[in-house]
Amino acid sequence: MSLHVFAAFVTPLGTAANNRGLTEGNITSLQKLVWNGQVHTTVSAESIRFALRRRLNEQEPCNRTYDDAARANVWKDDAFSAWAAKSKEKTYIDDDLLGFMSAEGAKQEKEKGTAKVRRAVLEVSRAVSLTPWSGDVTFNAASPGATPSAQKKGSNPVPYGTEMHATRYQYGVALTPEALRVPARAATALNQLCALGPVAGNHGRFLFDFSPESVVFRLTQEAAPRILHAFEPSSRAGGVELASLLRKVKSGDVPAKELVLGGHVVEGLSAEEREVLAGAELHTGVVAACRAACKRMEVGKK
Repeated sequence: MSLHVFAAFVTPLGTAANNRGLTEGNITSLQKLVWNGQVHTTVSAESIRFALRRRLNEQEPCNRTYDDAARANVWKDDAFSAWAAKSKEKTYIDDDLLGFMSAEGAKQEKEKGTAKVRRAVLEVSRAVSLTPWSGDVTFNAASPGATPSAQKKGSNPVPYGTEMHATRYQYGVALTPEALRVPARAATALNQLCALGPVAGNHGRFLFDFSPESVVFRLTQEAAPRILHAFEPSSRAGGVELASLLRKVKSGDVPAKELVLGGHVVEGLSAEEREVLAGAELHTGVVAACRAACKRMEVGKK
């Protein structure tokens, strides 16, 4: 049976904003969705994948990189030739983990188009704020000439508004190491997710630290994750709790021995909760928990 690796991450408390478009009367909005009947802010999986790809490129070459000077993506092999049936070329880590798709339409009538597709082995969920968005907005004024493309006439400041959200974000990932061309890249992915830095949404003007404050790993032969979005707001130490996950462990849906927990949430566990989690690995640090999860993957391959 295959070993499946799932993880749930929660970030530290931060202030999300998307401070773009300094034009008069403009409101710079955050992405939102209705979650448990209330409006929450959200960060796309693509934004997380973009930040992860940059981290991966520091470990080994990626096929797709971002040229900051040209403000464009650059491909080393946009034909994905290494994935041809008889190719012996070395594959790129980002193609292996994050997949790809290149579609081309038919060139003549009655012909069929072509598509080169690899499903992402590392699946990433959309990040959702841990708390509802209460509607915080700031009103600002850009000074005349703040940007060359902004106000060109007059000497008055340009008012604009910015939506903000002081919150944590949580998201989850799933992967099956044996589905990778190079299974060892699963550990690289987990390590880089635990070291993720800024993740900006549509625009890169705000810094929100996406390195997880707490994490839950589940390594199992069951295909169902059951731990995604495990974190819930709490007023106690750590600021988050795992009530839903603890219920699943109590009920037997999630065996405690399949879990590795790390970070601030571990410090806030009560004696009773630690008893429920007996058999799970508990670490006060995220990095230590990641190392333990990677070690379990190594053992699982043998």
